[in-house]
Parts: sequence; structure tokens; C-alpha cells
Amino acid sequence: MHADLTRLPLRGKGGAFHVVVESPRGSTVKLKYEPELGIFTLSRPLVRGLRYPFDWGFIPSTRASDGDPLDAMVYWDQTTYPGVVLPCRALGVLKVDQKKKAGGRGRERNDRLLVVPTLAPRADNLNDIHELSSRERQELEHFFSVAVTFANKDLRLLGWEGADSAERLLEQAAARYEATR
Repeated sequence: MHADLTRLPLRGKGGAFHVVVESPRGSTVKLKYEPELGIFTLSRPLVRGLRYPFDWGFIPSTRASDGDPLDAMVYWDQTTYPGVVLPCRALGVLKVDQKKKAGGRGRERNDRLLVVPTLAPRADNLNDIHELSSRERQELEHFFSVAVTFANKDLRLLGWEGADSAERLLEQAAARYEATR
């Protein structure tokens, strides 16, 4: 018997939400948590020379528009490991749409939250995505675009929204998750 990390409580101490790390900062492959097996598997290698700039994972007890848990990039200067659960707060969301998954027609949203751990003292002063430089936001956009170059997703970036929008998206995804349980 194994624990299903997608079913962990959404929030923990002090109202912070949980993020489960899949691919740690510096990883050259995209790892994916497989709840049926209770393990992390290889999703795909990244484009040669590309590495995750920050820890990448998902927010448990949520369901995004694409049917998966919400995606989250953890903006901080540390590296963890697959399966580590971080208490976080939202900085913003990069609105994204892409081709529907295999067999589907049309497009679907697959937004990415940018979050910061509550235990990241060097990021205490950050409260919103718009406090990052334009260059840093553009670099993150570039990473997300290049990371799916050979994945046949036809990714379209729709722009950044702040922490309040990210929290609303989180609450909608939590409600969608509860409705499908």
C-alpha cells in the first residue's frame, strides 16, 4: 500500500498550500508522479542543454482544466528532490493554452503557478509576480516554451497575472477536485 501524493491536503499550517516536487531544480528530465503506482516516472527528457531553473511540481487536491493537478514552479534558490512537499504561497500565474492531450480536439488551458515556499527567507519580500523583473518573467516564459518544443503541444502564452489571480485559480481547481471525488 502506498500514499497517493495527489490526495494530500491542499493546505497546511498557516494556510499555506502544498506543492509536491516532481522535477527538482537542475533536472534535465521531466519526471511525473504516477498515483496508481505511487512512484515518479520519466515523462520525457528536456531539450538538450535545458534544465529546470527551479523545482517543478503539482498542487495536491486540485484539478486543473486539463484534468491533472495544478502545475507549480517553486521560485527559490534551493534544490529539493522528487516527493518533497513544500508549504508555499502564490506569486502569480502564467496563463497558457495548448493542444488537448492525445486523442482530444481543440485546445485546453494548462496554466502554471509561480509560487514561493513559506520557508524561503530570501524571498520574504516577494508578494507578486510583477515584483520580478520583466527579464526574469520573459526567461520563465522562454523556459516553458522551449521545454515542450518536441512535445507537440503548440503552447501559447497568454500572459502573467498576479498573486490574487493565482489564489482564485487555486480555489477553482480545489472545487473542481472536490466535485469529482
